[in-house]
Amino acid sequence: METKKIKTETTKKGYHALWECGGGATNTGEATIIADENGRRKQAIYVKRAGHLANSNHALIPVVVGDHIIKSYHKRKDYWIRVFKIQSFDGEFANAELIYEYSKGEWNKSLPAYLEAAVQAAKEKATCYHCRSAHFCLQIEGEKK
Repeated sequence: METKKIKTETTKKGYHALWECGGGATNTGEATIIADENGRRKQAIYVKRAGHLANSNHALIPVVVGDHIIKSYHKRKDYWIRVFKIQSFDGEFANAELIYEYSKGEWNKSLPAYLEAAVQAAKEKATCYHCRSAHFCLQIEGEKK
């Protein structure tokens, strides 16, 4: 399978983190969703509330080896979805292996049930017109959604 280097952000404490980001335009869109090794939501350490939000970065989420990165793209709701799993870190990059891919209406291999909610969130975020908020991560405690 394909391995991809994905640039990460570095938190104040030195952890690797990625942004839940994206949104839709009239006929196209893209999104990035982060899930843990079991496909569950992860806790955001920062959620953008002001400034330019439309189809931008929305929630900063720390990542570790084993986490999943779901990238969704669509043109007129014809989806191309790629699910990566973080294998290691190299400096400011995460080395992620492509494990599932959806294109032309079918998966390259059967998607496990535990990833279905994260993939659905990626599709929804990619079609959310001028998206201004996080769709899948756990919000910071004490903050409103």
